[in-house]
Amino acid sequence: MLIPRQADILEIARKEGRVDVDSLAMQFDVTPQTIRKDLNELCERKKLRRVHGGAMYPSNTANLAYQSRRGIAAEGKDRIAAAAAAIIPDGASLILNIGTTTEAVARALMRHHDLMVITNNLNVATILSEAPHVELVVSGGMVRKSDGGIVGAAAIDLIKQFKVDFAIIGSSAIDEEGALLDFDYREVRVAQAILSQARRRILVADKTKFERKAPVQIGHLRDLDLFITDQPPPETISELCQDADVEIVVADDEAAPFEPPVAEGDF
Repeated sequence: MLIPRQADILEIARKEGRVDVDSLAMQFDVTPQTIRKDLNELCERKKLRRVHGGAMYPSNTANLAYQSRRGIAAEGKDRIAAAAAAIIPDGASLILNIGTTTEAVARALMRHHDLMVITNNLNVATILSEAPHVELVVSGGMVRKSDGGIVGAAAIDLIKQFKVDFAIIGSSAIDEEGALLDFDYREVRVAQAILSQARRRILVADKTKFERKAPVQIGHLRDLDLFITDQPPPETISELCQDADVEIVVADDEAAPFEPPVAEGDF
């Protein structure tokens, strides 16, 4: 049975994706050695996975359930979404793919005007169906019941009918060589089609994606124009982006998360 501090650490890791020794020591007012012991015990029980300087929620070799993925690094995803929405002008056309970060982007676009949004994500479609000034196009295809993603040849065929201003995609993992990775080859094929049909290609991915693994390659960082994340990426990733002329935007705490508009009659 976990002691209360270890249970709290596990909950923090679930929400944030990873934890580090020094910040936990300060938060719980204990020594770093005590935190290291806690993390070692949690890792021995396979609750967490050890990484340099801390530990992370164990999602590196298998895809997490949708609700768990939605909760990981939620604040960082909201900052990323706010930064992405600030780049998209009114009157633009864009494609959003599958992922909890792209869903956060959809929420951040609710106040935009005269957008055309194409998506293969039923959750994005549900969010933007409430946006009064967004024209919404949803692809056909096979619906994954686990997360509302739409995959398959029909989704690709629909996407290839459009040439849009922006593609905004997520990724399950980014390896040290700059490869963008995911779990479902059917989803990857749709993401590749999305990138091919856009004038400007944007990746939205939080810090936890640098320490995960996934088996199927979407593409490479050099295929992008812009990478929006919530913390400065590893030096190797920064150098790759610089060499490929890919702009990195780090969404800081000043990027305000989306707040729904007040409906008439709500005071």
